[in-house]
Amino acid sequence: MEKGESQTTEILPKNKISEKIIRHLLPDRIFHWVMAVSILVLLFTGFLPIVGVNFSWVDPHWIAGIVLTIAILFHIIRAVFWQDFWSMVIGFSDLKGAWESTRWALNITEKAPGKPGKYPLLNKLYHAMISTMSIIVVSTGLLMMIKIDTPLWDRNPYFFEDWTWGVIYVLHDLASLFFISLVIIHIYFGIRPEKLWMTRAMILGWITRKEYEDHYDNKKWKNNQ
Repeated sequence: MEKGESQTTEILPKNKISEKIIRHLLPDRIFHWVMAVSILVLLFTGFLPIVGVNFSWVDPHWIAGIVLTIAILFHIIRAVFWQDFWSMVIGFSDLKGAWESTRWALNITEKAPGKPGKYPLLNKLYHAMISTMSIIVVSTGLLMMIKIDTPLWDRNPYFFEDWTWGVIYVLHDLASLFFISLVIIHIYFGIRPEKLWMTRAMILGWITRKEYEDHYDNKKWKNNQ
């Protein structure tokens, strides 16, 4: 088998090739796009004023932050109670697969690596990074809301000492900068021609039988992930 070739050797009938397999259910797709829009609004309203684009950014910024917080809470509850929470946790089998893929890519072995389940290692790594940054951004952002007037409370800039505010701002800003890189990486791979089938799945929810057979191991795929 040459590198870059599909590991699927089975020739599927035409009706099987076009068969649709659900990859993302509607609630998961809604969460993804709500989170995506919220993050983009947060980044634009957070960084455009810094580069000199002046507008009333405070209200849309904190509102988008609240929307993101609610979306993340929804996702956590759904993942814990309705899905397989551990399916996104990096395990020994993922590391073993990465090692096998590396050896194969470097021509150390002729044995092609096995296909992953629904979430390959790179998906899990990205999920871990975006989850970590989201927790930091949301937690620090909620604390920073103490310093602004909202319909529920008046601002209190003296709630924390100056050094505490400094730590909160540094963590929030660093996580926000990291988010820029994550968003760029996500968009880049989302629009690459060979990855458009995954983008379509996040919009319409399905992949074809051929895409499923080409990229995933049926024994490792679980419908509740």
